[in-house]
Amino acid sequence: MMKIVVVSDSHGFNERLEEVLRLEPDADCYLHCGDIECSINEYPMYQTVQGNNDFYSDFPQQIIVPVQSHNIIAMHGNQFSYVNRINRMAAYAKKEHCDIFCYGHTHVAAIDHVDGVLLLNPGSLWRSRDRRGPSYAIITIEDEQVHAQIKFLD
Repeated sequence: MMKIVVVSDSHGFNERLEEVLRLEPDADCYLHCGDIECSINEYPMYQTVQGNNDFYSDFPQQIIVPVQSHNIIAMHGNQFSYVNRINRMAAYAKKEHCDIFCYGHTHVAAIDHVDGVLLLNPGSLWRSRDRRGPSYAIITIEDEQVHAQIKFLD
């Protein structure tokens, strides 16, 4: 079984990144979907993409992580307008030969399935916009089965 921890939008509140690492020490991979707002060297355990507030970073716009027979693409999400966003993200993931799309930007946790693509927004580690509180996500992959869940911090 593979365990992938997905976070987004920590906005410089590094204690939340450290809390996730403490809560999920057994993860095989840690992904950050942007707006980390710190140096690329501060959290090397997180594979991080550039968010719209990562002005002075060298993070890539997207990363693709192969996990078993699956490909995960991570982007911040600001590259897609709100109109028909989920469908456009799914189409982009398929174009990039990915079946899992992780994104942030909205500060709202969501799990969607569109045209064979799992779309996962872990929410925000800082200032959720849906009043459910700071959150992150866990993806588990066992054999061909992919499961995603949202976890909330206190």
